[in-house]
Amino acid sequence: MVVGTHRNAQILISKSALYHNISNEKKRLKNNEYLFMVVKANGYGHGAVAVAHEAKKAGADGFCVAILDEALQLRDAGFDEPILVLGITDVKHASLMAERNISATVSSIDWLRAADEQLAQKNLPKLNVHVGLDTGMGRIGFQDKDSLKEAVDFLNQSDNLNFEGIFTHFSTADTHNVKYFDLQVERFNDLISVIDTLPKYVHVSNSATSLWHSEFNCNMIRFGVAGYGLNPSGGELNLPYELKPALSLTTEVVYCKKIDAGRSVGYGATYTSKEPEWIATVPVGYADGIVRALQGFSLLVNGKFCPIVGRVCMDQLMIKLDEPVKPGTKVTIVGQDGKEKITLQDIASYCDTIHYEVACLLTDRLPRIVVE
Repeated sequence: MVVGTHRNAQILISKSALYHNISNEKKRLKNNEYLFMVVKANGYGHGAVAVAHEAKKAGADGFCVAILDEALQLRDAGFDEPILVLGITDVKHASLMAERNISATVSSIDWLRAADEQLAQKNLPKLNVHVGLDTGMGRIGFQDKDSLKEAVDFLNQSDNLNFEGIFTHFSTADTHNVKYFDLQVERFNDLISVIDTLPKYVHVSNSATSLWHSEFNCNMIRFGVAGYGLNPSGGELNLPYELKPALSLTTEVVYCKKIDAGRSVGYGATYTSKEPEWIATVPVGYADGIVRALQGFSLLVNGKFCPIVGRVCMDQLMIKLDEPVKPGTKVTIVGQDGKEKITLQDIASYCDTIHYEVACLLTDRLPRIVVE
């Protein structure tokens, strides 16, 4: 998708906010604990490379991504820190991962055997492997001790694979109810009991676990959404320290006109004015990630909330003003304007979703601009 550099609509990423969030979490860790910054999905919509640069300055020891291409992006950008691909990568890329020093997540003995055979035919460094355990998330990972022991024994005997890490993922670390969380802890401890010597990295903590259950951090955390200044619980749990949102989204009014009572606005004529009203057109829409469900949500213009009227179009939306404004007037979709502000959580709550999704839906047509 082309980046819209000739349109006044942009995502602003605060370096100081990223540094604040990541460095504060790094300070909370013990001396022998590592922080890997999660920059998957283009840094949760914030821009992976820019976030990685600031995370490194703030003390991150490595990075986590979801797919191999995201890891290669970081390597090509000059990062030589450890990088872990959290998803399952097709084993045919095992040689490429070894060559670029990218760690693989593994959930089956068959994957290990195929990778070992492939690497044995080439003069490459060992492939670093993190063994995934499914303790209740239900996505990927070994579920029983016998298959896990078989995999670990294979790793320890291989000349081509390095048993670098073992991990699981908690599904309810961001809620008040800890019953299922405790069950996952119990399952994790039971599974790893078959391993005589644990690998370099043992990690169970996402942002929520590290924030509210730091006693279970093991020796590495995967710091994700909290690094971007977002509360993983969406507000259900109080934070141990202030998080500063790193993302804001601004654009402008491109057209403003007065409509008569009885005039309709937008596709489907879902909004009809009851009196004469000032309507402004804003040059962003659902192709930018401003979803149609935001009809009725209010944006900020001159420090005042102005509702979106009519359906959000692909490339434009319309808002109702209480007075006329000139083209070029700033419109804040996420961020502060005067005494008022709009957060990603505000949008998520309005759309009955989570702020992770809102941030990730912001498309590449919106340029990411790093600011202090």
